[in-house]
Amino acid sequence: MREIQFRDAIKEAMSEEMRRDKNVFLMGEEVAEYNGAYKASQGMLDEFGPDRVIDTPISELGFSGLGVGAAMNGLRPIIEFMTFNFSLVAMDQLVNSSAKMLAMSGGQYSVPIVFRGPTGNAGQLGATHSSNFENWFANTPGLKVVVPSNPYDAKGLLKASIRDENPVIFMESELMYSDKGEVPDSEYLLPIGVAEIKRKGDDVTLVSFGKMMKVAFEAADELAKEGIMAEVIDLRTVRPIDYKTVLESVKKTNRCVIVEEANPVASISTDLAYTIQRHAFDYLDAPVMRVNSMDIPLSYSPTYIEATLPNAKRTIDAVKSVTYQK
Repeated sequence: MREIQFRDAIKEAMSEEMRRDKNVFLMGEEVAEYNGAYKASQGMLDEFGPDRVIDTPISELGFSGLGVGAAMNGLRPIIEFMTFNFSLVAMDQLVNSSAKMLAMSGGQYSVPIVFRGPTGNAGQLGATHSSNFENWFANTPGLKVVVPSNPYDAKGLLKASIRDENPVIFMESELMYSDKGEVPDSEYLLPIGVAEIKRKGDDVTLVSFGKMMKVAFEAADELAKEGIMAEVIDLRTVRPIDYKTVLESVKKTNRCVIVEEANPVASISTDLAYTIQRHAFDYLDAPVMRVNSMDIPLSYSPTYIEATLPNAKRTIDAVKSVTYQK
């Protein structure tokens, strides 16, 4: 095992797959000459050349469409968005073309493509650069949506995503690119659609994904000091969702709090809360609680940002509510 940064896990996954398969290529704004906006493709232009690491104009609609066409014709593109906030101008290609092509063509055309880049807030970037669209994409049949929380998961899941025959939305975070974690020296893949219990506990189930796992872990650490042992689950994939792992945990702990950065309406946590009450109602000793961002556009102001986003205190308060300790 060795310790690397999140950005290096992304780069290693892409580079290993490009060495393995000549049909894999990377395309996006500043991925080549500039080594990537977040240095997640550093050195790849030197190794693979301009035919496989391709700088594009500032036109997400254009290069996303080019990627979909390339995938339909046998290639395996990796399309980088500088932020998924910019993917909105390419939604027709993501939702109408890549996601629906297999069904609309009667199985004649698969679209093995990965759209990747950062999601959610990254500090004081304003409302138009700080949104979470995991639930938007998860609402689209035909797409898989992966949101890793650490370098190990990021590398294994990205490699699996590149090999998948379906379009995959792979969502990262600008605030995680410098995070460090251990990865194996040898090659490995992780299955898409399988959650992981990151921490065992008996008193409450904490469910999250992506960078909100940091909030879940911080809350779990503080709760443990008070004798409340939280079981922490990282979904890792929000389409498909590993409901089985979540339900088995809730049936053991009898309580659940879901932490998600997205706004509360029609969120991943909404779906999970419904599924838990539908399939584990008789096991619940308290209502399922959700900790989301406040239902407003994210401000530029740091004090408003702090008040808007999920945090450990709000999570701890939710846990104490379901354990009837306040």
